[in-house]
Amino acid sequence: MNYLVVGAGNASRPVARLLNYLGHKVIITDLKEMSSFKIEFQRSLKQMESEGVILDLNNQNPNLDGIEAVYMPPTLPASAPIAKLINDSDVKILTNEEFSKIVQELIPVDIIGITGTMGKTTTTFITTSIFKSAGYKVWSCSSLVNNLVSEAIIDGIVTEKSKNCDIAIFELPHGTIGLLNNLNVKIGLLTNIAEDHLSEFGGSVEKYRERKLILEKMSETVIANNSCFDIISPRRENALYYALDENVDFKGTVGDESLTIEYSGDSFTTPFYMMSYFFENSVGASAVALTYGIKKEDIIKALTNFKGLPAHMDNVGIYNGRKIILDSAFLYDGMKITLDYFKDDEVVLFLDHFDTLSVRDKSEVGQLVGQYDLKAVIASGFNEVTQEVEMEAAQEILDAIDNPDITKVAVETIEKAAELTFKYSKPGDIILHMGPLIAYDRLTTVDKIMKGLEKGSKKYECV
Repeated sequence: MNYLVVGAGNASRPVARLLNYLGHKVIITDLKEMSSFKIEFQRSLKQMESEGVILDLNNQNPNLDGIEAVYMPPTLPASAPIAKLINDSDVKILTNEEFSKIVQELIPVDIIGITGTMGKTTTTFITTSIFKSAGYKVWSCSSLVNNLVSEAIIDGIVTEKSKNCDIAIFELPHGTIGLLNNLNVKIGLLTNIAEDHLSEFGGSVEKYRERKLILEKMSETVIANNSCFDIISPRRENALYYALDENVDFKGTVGDESLTIEYSGDSFTTPFYMMSYFFENSVGASAVALTYGIKKEDIIKALTNFKGLPAHMDNVGIYNGRKIILDSAFLYDGMKITLDYFKDDEVVLFLDHFDTLSVRDKSEVGQLVGQYDLKAVIASGFNEVTQEVEMEAAQEILDAIDNPDITKVAVETIEKAAELTFKYSKPGDIILHMGPLIAYDRLTTVDKIMKGLEKGSKKYECV
């Protein structure tokens, strides 16, 4: 079949690539030229072109000549000329539901799906570790590997990872769950729902919540953090719940370098050397594993050996006597957990730009960090999405900090922010990074941070 895929955005690229893999002739059209896309998206488009997808970029007037079916992303305005052309034609329109069914037919194993506002990447990673410890060959897709998980899933099908595994464990961000909204999920886990990404949902908390709750509809068994009880229980009477220090189906209790999990009249205690929110995410991952039938001995083995994951309370080493911690917390609750953990330390905090595809409340960030006895807060104004310096975003954070004892510095880039942390710290201090860019573009952001740390540790080595 001859397909036209409209737009080369986040929804359209995986659709075009899979349709091409299945033997269809696929044209992907976009108003923008190649150079207007971010580098990683350019790489994706060029790879698709090498596989046979026809790129029709910088075309202001695409047509339907010879086209039998089309895919239109949800973000395409109804007023767009191509949308009107399609709606006035008799070509078949491929919906997300239909595309999701196509994907499902190509995944021959059970799927575990994990979503939520915070903790889904960490929980996916821990769940994968547990299943590997139990001897499973796991196909795991998360934003830790590819920020656009839908592309990672399609890549796994095209490269046939899906045929060489025992189980699929997918992180399902709101974009991915919107595209793949009709999967058959064996166990679905909901970590929490907080106010974020609302700029993508017209400011509506309800619309964002409903997107996340697609997982409940797709899942044979639902496990949720107890904070979600009020929104899950009216929909699913047989849902299971997990939490720390609450009487739920899977109760976690934190000890001294240990974690105890109680469930179904049984319990186990495992050595555990991680910090902060890893505890509750590990309870959630264990709940999934136990429900699926994994033995507690395999869970203990995995959690004993668990050493964290990149950019989540990641200790990257000692520089000039300062311990450097990189954390991707960017929502209020996650940041508070991290800041509480270091509340008794001398901390210099550096922050990246808090807007990615979502516009976030920078004043709220400043108000939060201002509640802690930090030595300095250094905020970057560089927006990785627009590739522009927006100093007003950094200043908005700093203006909301009303603690007069905190030194406040606005800089143009995250690399410069990392460098300056050494100017405002001394040996024995904690240099702490927080912000969403590590999760949004981990490799690029961490590379910039490490360059800044190296430069700062040399420039201020006597400080």
